[in-house]
Amino acid sequence: MEQRALEFVPETERYGSPRSLFTVWFAANMQITTIVTGALGVVLGLPLPWAVLALVVGNLFGGVFMALHSAQGPKLGIPQMIQSRAQFGVLGAVLPLLLVILMYIGFFASSSVLGGAALAAWTGLPHSACVVAVAAVCVVLALYGYRLIHQVERWISLFSGLGFVYLTYRLLSAPHPAGLWHAGSLDLGTFLLVVSIAATWQITYAPYVADYSRYLPTSTRSSAAFWWTYAGSVGASVWMMAFGCVAASLAPKAFGGDPVAYVVGLAPGSVSDVFFLMVVLGVLAVNVLNLYGTFMSTTTTLGAVLRLRVGQGLRAAFILGAAAVGAGIALLAQADFLATFENFILLLTYFLVPWTAVNLVDFYLIRRERYDIPALFDPNGRYGRVNWRTMTAYLVGVAVEVPFVSTSYYTGPMVAHLGGADISWILGLIVSAALYYGLMRGEPVLEAEPAPTPAVAQEPRPTV
Repeated sequence: MEQRALEFVPETERYGSPRSLFTVWFAANMQITTIVTGALGVVLGLPLPWAVLALVVGNLFGGVFMALHSAQGPKLGIPQMIQSRAQFGVLGAVLPLLLVILMYIGFFASSSVLGGAALAAWTGLPHSACVVAVAAVCVVLALYGYRLIHQVERWISLFSGLGFVYLTYRLLSAPHPAGLWHAGSLDLGTFLLVVSIAATWQITYAPYVADYSRYLPTSTRSSAAFWWTYAGSVGASVWMMAFGCVAASLAPKAFGGDPVAYVVGLAPGSVSDVFFLMVVLGVLAVNVLNLYGTFMSTTTTLGAVLRLRVGQGLRAAFILGAAAVGAGIALLAQADFLATFENFILLLTYFLVPWTAVNLVDFYLIRRERYDIPALFDPNGRYGRVNWRTMTAYLVGVAVEVPFVSTSYYTGPMVAHLGGADISWILGLIVSAALYYGLMRGEPVLEAEPAPTPAVAQEPRPTV
């Protein structure tokens, strides 16, 4: 069972290879929620070829930011959102943390709906009981933590990869209606909206991706961490989203009514149990990351305010509490899932893109990978309580997005002039990055990274 939570991981406890990052992110994306997300490309009205192209472009672009965050883990040896204190301040980082916690809970709930549906169809048990069962397994995995998560993701990655090779063959060899792959006319606004959905899918991993690389040795090359993460996440996402597009085009009613039953039904009934298991394991692969991320972000938030020390008892309480909230939402939000999920992931864009822009500019351009690790745990240290320059860059980035937002909840005044396109996230990215760089470029840079003190290295490890 993992003993560390928020604290720095010393070199004596580092281990592993960056190749393990491939299977973590491959397994996390080889699952039914990714397929449902990809189907939105067709559901929103794009012809199949344009929908697939939009999803490819969005994943290729968004994956760059996600993988750049992953490369931070071996360099710093701390959770991603602890590092965010260097930009926002120890207390200021609570603002993006609260949004990230909502994101994790939302993804946990949405994946639980589909995982519960698969388990219920497989076993015949009540759907509610199956949602709870999926959450319970995630609790066990999250309690044991980093090492077990990596091991489980490795085996799920292999199993899902082989299974979806077969299902993809079955999908593509099924009778296709004439003109299925005809591109037709392009609606640029809808195309950009689908690009946004795919890019957001990748960027929403950014606040916790470094949590799964922080135990790697400090000698790990940044390029290795980047490319193994990028290949796993983007490769699996493009595959599954394209799968969803084709499925929604071939059988819009069957797939839209019950995507789990449709996917499993591509295989002969004699082996359906294998594929129900694969779907359930895919949900577990991503949901344990969401639950572990909720635990890390919640303790980071409370630790900034209460100087919290996290032992095994408190760890279990946080993980159980987060799972209970997520499962509860899943049980209440089963109806009209596809539309609800679409609105949810679009909403995330407007808050996460400015954060990721600020974080990456700080790490690669301002501080150039050198941080005072002990100061990240001290409100009176180098990074202070609140960095108002960062807050300005972040909030201005969000504000710039508002006129260009296009969701079912709110549509900005500029959207109609752009043919329905949602380019808000692109503007938020550029404006936040440029403004933060301009405000912080004179910030003193450490000549060398101070070694973490024993107190910092051991701080969150007392007995509770």
